[in-house]
Parts: sequence; C-alpha cells; structure tokens
Amino acid sequence: MLLTAIIIVFVIGYLAIALEHPLRINKAASALVLGTVLWMLWFMASGSLHGAEGLHTASEQLFENIGELSQIVLFLMGAMTIVAIIDANDGFSVIVQNIKTKNVRSLIWIISGITFLLSPVIDNLTTTVVMVTLVRRMIFERKIRLYFTGLIIIAANTGGAWSPIGDVTTTMLWMGGQVSAPILISTLILPSLVSLLVPAAAMSFMLKGEITKVDQVVKAEELSADAKPPAWERNLILALGIGSLLSVPVLKTSFHVPPYIAILFALGVFWIVVELLGRRFGRHSVPKRLVVYHIAKGIDVPNIMFFAGILLAIGVLGVTGQLSAFATMLENTFGDIRVVMFVIGFLSAVVDNVPLVAATMGMYSLQVYPMDHLIWEFIAFSCGTGGSMLVIGSAPGIVAMGIDRNLTFGWYLKRISPLAVLSYCAGSFSYLLMRGAV
Repeated sequence: MLLTAIIIVFVIGYLAIALEHPLRINKAASALVLGTVLWMLWFMASGSLHGAEGLHTASEQLFENIGELSQIVLFLMGAMTIVAIIDANDGFSVIVQNIKTKNVRSLIWIISGITFLLSPVIDNLTTTVVMVTLVRRMIFERKIRLYFTGLIIIAANTGGAWSPIGDVTTTMLWMGGQVSAPILISTLILPSLVSLLVPAAAMSFMLKGEITKVDQVVKAEELSADAKPPAWERNLILALGIGSLLSVPVLKTSFHVPPYIAILFALGVFWIVVELLGRRFGRHSVPKRLVVYHIAKGIDVPNIMFFAGILLAIGVLGVTGQLSAFATMLENTFGDIRVVMFVIGFLSAVVDNVPLVAATMGMYSLQVYPMDHLIWEFIAFSCGTGGSMLVIGSAPGIVAMGIDRNLTFGWYLKRISPLAVLSYCAGSFSYLLMRGAV
C-alpha cells in the first residue's frame, strides 16, 4: 500500500513539474512538495511498522540523502557564482567576439565541440553552466538559442560519460573500483563522440541562416564605457574564472577531496582576487561588478530548490528499494545483461542516475564482474548519456532550465528528446559493436 502511494505521488508530482506552464505553478515549488511529501510518507510508514527503530533508520537514510544532495548543491552554487562573476564583468564577451561566424550550422559544430571537450575536464554540470550562459550572451533569437541549449545538454552528457571526472556516476564507478580511468576513456570516447555527432548533424539540417548577436540589439546606453570593465581586467577575470573551474579536477585528484570542497576553495581564492581588484576604487565607490556578495544575489535560488526537491524525491525511491527492485525485474525479464543496461539508460531519463548506478553497483559483484567488465562500461555510458532524453533526466538539463527560463519540459520533449533518443541508441550500438557484443 505504501509503495503504491509513493509511486502515485511521484507520478503526480512529475506531471506537475512537466505541466509547469499550463498550471502556472513554478516547478521548484512542485519539486519541493513532491520530495518532502514522499519523505513524510516514508517516515510515517517506518514509524507505524517498526516504531522508534524504524524512525531512527528513516532518519539515517534521510541524513545520508541530504549529505549527497548538499554536496551537489554546494558544488552547483560554487560553479554558478564563479560563472556569474565572469559574466558580471563581461568576461564571456571575449569568447563571443572571437567566434566570428554568425552561420547557425557552423555554430552548431563549434558550440557542441567546445562543450564535448570541456565536459570531461571540468565535468558536465559546470560545463553546462558556462556554455548555456555563453549562448545566452551570444544568440538573441529565443528559438535558436533554445535549440542550442538542448544540444549543449546532450553534448555535456556525452562528453562527461567518457571521463572519470566528467559525470558524478563515472566518478562513483571510478572510485568504487568498477572502472579504471585509461580503459574508460579509450573505450567510451568513440561511442560518446557518435552520440554527439548524430544529434549535431540532425540539428544542422533542421536549422539554417544566421544568428543575430546579442550585442547587435542591446541599447548603446546599456553598454556605456562606465559600465564596462577595462579590457585587461575583463581578460584577467575570464582567465582566473576559467582557471578556477579547471583547477577543480586537479585539486580533487591531488588531495583526494570531494569536488564540492575543490570548487568552494577555487571560489574563495577567486573571490579574494576580485575583492582586491575593487580596492583601487575606494571603499564607497567599488562598482557592483566587483562586489561578489552583490553578484551572488543574482544566483537562481528557485533552480537550486528545484534541484533539491528532485533529488529528495529520487532518494525515497532509492531507500524504499524500488530502483533495485526495478533493476532486478529487468534482469529477470530480459536475462541479457546488455539489454538490461540499455533499458536502464532510458530509465535514467526519468529518475536520477546516481541512485540507479548505486543500485547496480550493489546488485553486481566485482568478483563476478571484475574491473572494466562490459557491464560497468555500459552502465557508465547509458546512465551518463541516457539522461538527455528528458530535460529533467540529468543535472545539466535541470541546471539549463534554471538558467534559461524559456526552456520548458514540453518544448524539450517535442524538439530535443527525439534527437537525444537517436543519440543514445547510436552511441549504445557503436559501443556494443566496438566491444564485439552485438
């Protein structure tokens, strides 16, 4: 009865998020209600069935879930603040000005290529924040910009899938001893590239013409010399900001700390430098672009709350064993482990890939399936790229929705999801073909 109630509430909450615009209820509010109601149901059931011991167990499960959620939220806040500082100081204009072409088809390959190469280095979440912000600073037309945002989500996920630090799930498998970095990279880079080339090629046939750059339509007074930093300062802040983001995987590997510790350290150092740059103006005349606490006020809190609500809801599905039960059912139904991993990729578009990977790691033993076995590589690929099939199926998709409010569940489902399905299927087939498992 309880599991049925949890599933019903999850479906209703999911529909409320998907129908945000017709209902005129912010998706963050729906996600928060969904996540908290599911935990209330679980606490109530745990207390009634097992008394004080059940409540204690539920509290520990919630605490563990909050710990995982907090790590992602802190990381996201750090990355978004660094990007916001760069943006406030017009740093991205340096990149925009160096992308001379206005041809849409050329830009498709440039933007997707940069995203694909950046994602495995600074992870897909940070890359999405950077690239979606960049596109918003570059492309004026809303429709074209949304298509590019959808392609960035796919490119960030495909790029993150072949790197041990590109996606949280590949990091989990790497740290758990299921995959080794050299084999993961050499095995998955080609299927991941195929997963990018297919939707990028399709989109290059769908879109044509030239873009209108944002700086062509912004009023002259909004770009007055007084409001803009000098070129040396803009370039310095861009270099320091990108350097801060690039330092995260280095710090993580060197000191064996979680990514959120690395990003918070990088933000702290960057913050100090920006404050020092502002000192030359005097205490009472520092421009707002160099006052980090002022810039931080612009961070999209509703987006972070939406992210938290979704992860809380998925956490309940994990602790109640429904994700593991579903994986077991798939194995019993299909038998073939390749089919199971392929189907799990589709499931990762609906629920978070972190508990899915955690459930698989618990189901399959390293004694039976040793390091770098096909099962671990395929689960890294499927859960890393499968989330692109729905906009709320991956962290990059959720973040992109928060940065660009015009990106809705329905629009993405209609315009981008078919491309993401083609991307996932093409990449999966190429992986199995390369492994001789077709």
